[in-house]
Amino acid sequence: MISQTHKELAEWALKYALDKGCSDASVKIYAETESSFEYRDAQLDKLEQSSGNGLIIHIYVDGKYSSCSTNRMDKKELEKFIANGIEATRFLAKDEFRKLPEPSRLYKGDGKGLDLYDQGIDDISVDEKLALIKNNVNEVYKTDERLVSVSADYSDGTANYCIIASTGFEGEAETTWFSLAAGVSMKCAGDARPESYWYDSAVYWDNLQKQGIGKTAYERTLRKLGQEKIASGVYPMIVDNLSVNRLLSPVISAIYGSNIQQKSSFLIDKLGQPIISDKITIVDDPHIKNARGARWFDDEGVATRKANIVENGVLNMYFLDTYYSGKLNMEPTIQSPSVVTLKLGDRNFDQILASVDKGIWITGFNGGNSNSTTGDFSFGVEGFLVEKGKVVKPINEMNITGNLLTLWQEVIEIGNDPRTTSNWRIPCVLFDKVNFSGK
Repeated sequence: MISQTHKELAEWALKYALDKGCSDASVKIYAETESSFEYRDAQLDKLEQSSGNGLIIHIYVDGKYSSCSTNRMDKKELEKFIANGIEATRFLAKDEFRKLPEPSRLYKGDGKGLDLYDQGIDDISVDEKLALIKNNVNEVYKTDERLVSVSADYSDGTANYCIIASTGFEGEAETTWFSLAAGVSMKCAGDARPESYWYDSAVYWDNLQKQGIGKTAYERTLRKLGQEKIASGVYPMIVDNLSVNRLLSPVISAIYGSNIQQKSSFLIDKLGQPIISDKITIVDDPHIKNARGARWFDDEGVATRKANIVENGVLNMYFLDTYYSGKLNMEPTIQSPSVVTLKLGDRNFDQILASVDKGIWITGFNGGNSNSTTGDFSFGVEGFLVEKGKVVKPINEMNITGNLLTLWQEVIEIGNDPRTTSNWRIPCVLFDKVNFSGK
């Protein structure tokens, strides 16, 4: 956790910067810890532990701006560091849009209520962590002669910081996280070595799935045996909740202020217009308790709020911090999304899959890219051919091509099964008329 000493240091650094001639300044002090362990087959393969802290100061002087960071936390060294930063900033060009946010937009609460910190994290022993990964490897190890390798890894960490600014803003945040993952590779006919994985992640240790991760990774790999291309064509496509983020993230990226201002977005001048299917409402929901990504304020101290990014297909907002809102002459919103969710449908994955007459279920993407300016994409995919609602055969070495906006206009149905392991809580999605290239 951020100590009282660190808070006092942030206050001192801010005052020192102002006394040295800054018109405005903000100071962020952070402290982080992380541990990571990996077990491969019958032995421990990796053990890493780290901790660190640092200071970031944003300097505004003579209409000029810079950001400087250091992990040297001694006051004597910081005096020289800050003074040098101010003098160096004076050599930069003026930028009228570099300023701190208006005080009316800042968060004014106490930072409590999101329940993002597990106070028991320091009580979890290394033996407990190692037992987790060893047990998940042993769920699979030597159970099938086709196995090539089995691995499991565990990681956890803490992140804590405080921000203080000359606008009067003071805020603190802290979070913990825990993750357990397993990976399996197998041999089959020829040189093929299909592999897959499974994982779980949580803010609290007690909420982390601790068994069955290795077994699920094995089952996901087993069903890939015999993968092959199928005929090229236009098929309905269902993308499961583990993979659909790959198709949504370029759309979200396209509404960041930096991409809009730099003309590297396919959603320029699209505010208030329908851009995707009216079945889709994308929500930024930053105040979900125990959620990865939940927060009361962004890095500028601006208060977060629940907002419909896209409502029934219509684009409602760009992500505009103080700088890019000024450059674009638009009202500021927030730097970035916190917890991205979709308005859920009525059916789960299995029910939607059962409704597919002939289509392809995507379980993963293998390379490819999308054009940030046009939205055109080409992705390598793997998954399964589906006929009459049943999985027929595994497929791989196929590509899907098209345009992201056209793809998202072809949504047939949204599922009700988001995973809660990250700040992207997106359910499965069924698309129509997707171009697949195979054999």
